[in-house]
Amino acid sequence: MAKITLSNLAHSYLPDPAGEEDYALKELDHVWEDGKAYALLGASGCGKSTLLNIISGLLHPSRGRILFNDHDVTDQPTAARNIAQVFQFPVVYDTMSVRENLAFPLKNRGAATSYVHDRVQAIAQMIGMEHELDRKARGLTADAKQKISLGRGMVREDVNAILFDEPLTVIDPHMKWELRTQLKSLHQDFGHTMIYVTHDQTEALTFADQVVVMHDGRVVQMGTPEELFQRPAHTFVGYFIGSPGMNLLDAKIDGRRGYVDGIEIDLGAAYGAPVGRVQIGIRPEFVHLTDAADGLPVNIRRVEDVGRHRIVRADFFGTEINIVVPEDKPIGADMNRLALDPAGINVYVNDWRLAPEAAPGPVGEAA
Repeated sequence: MAKITLSNLAHSYLPDPAGEEDYALKELDHVWEDGKAYALLGASGCGKSTLLNIISGLLHPSRGRILFNDHDVTDQPTAARNIAQVFQFPVVYDTMSVRENLAFPLKNRGAATSYVHDRVQAIAQMIGMEHELDRKARGLTADAKQKISLGRGMVREDVNAILFDEPLTVIDPHMKWELRTQLKSLHQDFGHTMIYVTHDQTEALTFADQVVVMHDGRVVQMGTPEELFQRPAHTFVGYFIGSPGMNLLDAKIDGRRGYVDGIEIDLGAAYGAPVGRVQIGIRPEFVHLTDAADGLPVNIRRVEDVGRHRIVRADFFGTEINIVVPEDKPIGADMNRLALDPAGINVYVNDWRLAPEAAPGPVGEAA
């Protein structure tokens, strides 16, 4: 197990990058704590796999350093880093049995026969293949082969880190849920440092202690699922996390008052008078339909019933707004205005969250 430090790390696939736009991975500094489970989350092409391959040693960074437990491994090959990596598509030895595939990493390191047997049995049970241990891998489905890849990545207990690069892509949906649960259980039992690359927010939020959200080659926020949902540091995080994602409305801000198309909104806190592209961000759960005259006027396009709640799709002068309405709340014909709950409002300037000003202390309190 290892603490992983990324120091001034950046990477370009061009031989002579001229500027920041030429970097697939823009400069970052992060410390990932020993024994925690992290998810790298973002859309395709955002730099997730590039970063993972740099950590594993498959790719050498254009600049910066990677340290495992404060030891510089930047120039070390993958084998010297003592990591396990599971790729998006199955990598197995077709001529070997399931048992032999799972045992290979342990036998390759001279582990005792009894330990190999016990560990293989435990991992086979975890991936649901305990009854197929003596089958050749050649005749198995891609789904089953990927389970073998997962098992082989997790069979060793002495690795510095286990890296997963979208490992559940070819797994059927029911098995995905089971394997995510098993991965979480494995992490809790053995405390490996785990890094899991995915574009699926459900996978990221259910697996990780900390989610690392990437956008356009940079880390825009690292935090717990709750932090990402409640206080997105960047508009991309608000959009990408949640279903539906965060609503964004262009606004003018003056203290604790916001103005959207001239309509005043209580922000719940003061934000000064920010300059730039200013937006109010609010999740659909904090937007309420009302018939009050001082609400934001909208045109309701449609209502989608998804079981536990309904999603109202509305239009505010060309801007789409989504509202989550609990199943037990009525939607009246005259409810064509919106009220925004100040507790759920975030303010963004040029896509980055602006922290509210500190509230003044009691009269007479020392500054």
